[in-house]
Amino acid sequence: MGLRREARELALQMLYALDSNSSVGLRETLQTFREEQNDVQGRVREFAEDLVRGVQAEREIIDEAIRARSKNWSLSRMPRVDLNVMRLASYELMYRADIPKKVSINEAIEIVRRYGDKESPAFVNGILDEIEACLKTEPSSEE
Repeated sequence: MGLRREARELALQMLYALDSNSSVGLRETLQTFREEQNDVQGRVREFAEDLVRGVQAEREIIDEAIRARSKNWSLSRMPRVDLNVMRLASYELMYRADIPKKVSINEAIEIVRRYGDKESPAFVNGILDEIEACLKTEPSSEE
């Protein structure tokens, strides 16, 4: 498994933990994972923590992007794994120009295939494809 895949899976675990226990904050969650996952390479941990911080910082915007594309599904009804994989990938799509969009989507599909249920890959792919398509049609801030 590549370093970035490992980092994304670690980030998914952190986001899931944050989602499952709202009384525990980001700093405490990151510290707990550092202590419990002390065998994780530094670069993996750094990338995972970067992703988690980014998702948390932009969560309202990311959740709205997912909500707008998930017909007949409220975020509260979505499986937590699917939702947090989509949050990770949406953050990469929307805010990480250094990561190719297709890589973000493909990684999300592979991760949700491993941790979600049998319908998860198609569901996640559909939402992320719509988010990517919307990003292509929005005017760039560089223009």
